Amino acid sequence: MNAPKMSLRMENISKSFGGVAALKGAHLEAHSGEAMALMGANGAGKSTLMNILGGVIACDSGRISIDNTDIVLRSARDASKHGIAFVHQELTMFPTMSVAENIFIDALPVSGPFVRSDDMTREAQALLRRLGSSISPLTRVEQLGIGDRQLVEIARALRHEAKVIIFDEPTSSLTGPERQRLFNVINDLKASGVVIVYITHFLDEIFSICEQVTVMRNGETVWRSPIAEVDPAAVVHQMLGVTENQGRLREPVKKSAGEPLMTVNDLNRQGALNGISFEMRRGEIVGLWGLLGSGRTELLRALVGLDPVDSGTIHWNNGRGLAAIAPKQLHAHVGVVTEDRRGEGTFLPLSVADNIALPNLGLLLNKWRLVDRGRQTALADSMIQRLRIKVSGPQQSVGTLSGGNQQKVVFGRWLATNPTLFLLDEPTRGLDVSAKTEIMTLIVELAGQGCSVLLVSSELEELMRVCDRYLIIRRGRLTGELPGSADTQALMQSITTLDSDTEVAA
Repeated sequence: MNAPKMSLRMENISKSFGGVAALKGAHLEAHSGEAMALMGANGAGKSTLMNILGGVIACDSGRISIDNTDIVLRSARDASKHGIAFVHQELTMFPTMSVAENIFIDALPVSGPFVRSDDMTREAQALLRRLGSSISPLTRVEQLGIGDRQLVEIARALRHEAKVIIFDEPTSSLTGPERQRLFNVINDLKASGVVIVYITHFLDEIFSICEQVTVMRNGETVWRSPIAEVDPAAVVHQMLGVTENQGRLREPVKKSAGEPLMTVNDLNRQGALNGISFEMRRGEIVGLWGLLGSGRTELLRALVGLDPVDSGTIHWNNGRGLAAIAPKQLHAHVGVVTEDRRGEGTFLPLSVADNIALPNLGLLLNKWRLVDRGRQTALADSMIQRLRIKVSGPQQSVGTLSGGNQQKVVFGRWLATNPTLFLLDEPTRGLDVSAKTEIMTLIVELAGQGCSVLLVSSELEELMRVCDRYLIIRRGRLTGELPGSADTQALMQSITTLDSDTEVAA
């Protein structure tokens, strides 16, 4: 007779940060001997939910139980006492210490004031053998590759006799053989009755290693299913929450004749971009459609020199034809809206006027090389009026504005520099429906004025409202192009075909 399965339950978990709800009654159920895939777009609440389970942060309300016994988690130590271990994407290793010391770092075996090194080494060796590893416990961690370091962290979890192990993006830095070795370890852990919660951006992995899938969206748990009953398209559909198109804000336009505004040829960056080539023409909106981990953000950052490239060329049309240009030089012609408007796009304590002025100080200096406050206020007033920013005045702090108006301030900063190309990375993330429509309408207006726009968005219905064509990106490669008239099925199919290059939607 089979022993009953151990169960982990998280019910009605809520958490807010500064009045903003990160989790709203989220729930998760997983059982021993199985791996539960926890999926969701950026900002869906996965990390917050798992940080609560790992004791990193405390929930505001809700219930967590193991085998129907409620537990309270106020710290990572509490989680460890209840048999919960967290293998983080960024491994928490002490590189100058040995493998054995890292495994036992929070509970070194001692006799009086002395560490029992022989006992520690022997027990560490036994844990590593259980994982099929031949690493010497005496090796310093800094001498190990990422895959072996990960095994050390798993060995640490086994030392605590973990009942639940959370894997957060465990394969993001692994080679193919290392990934397969990790899967073998996870299968052994399942066979021994451990509950596995598995977070990944790679869609093919959940069909290889998981028995169940849970999807979160906007801080809520929206779907749960056995893996055997779903296909990749169904998972992505639930993650993105794709709805019927709200109606285009403009009809797709064909490529204009004449020279392009920018061409990119064979752009490469090891581990991120592979042979990227495309062109942009004036007045068009191009959607960069891919999945989280596909290289979307990396491409935008590389184009303007925020991340280095190994090889490749960029040509820019300066009015006298196409000429080679370095990424850092291109930055002067481009408006960049990052996916993190609060951390990278604005200076929240500063006023609207100061934020708009920062990229434009050269235009605002008087003959004594000081900022002319009159010019600064006039510039801010013109952007407030042009973008319809809801603000009491140019001196209001950006941190006190709504998300949509903060994003308009980001646009205003760059509009004043008169860019001819905008690179937009998730420009509507975290905004309400009304604010999203305002931002998308602004993008259409910019294109109508002759600006080119390269747009990244995880919300397919938004891309379908404005894009003239789509570049499909997968694991750092451009794998195809679709016209602006492409329907939902074609776009979803372009990123959900299961193979070794499949990631999960952002």
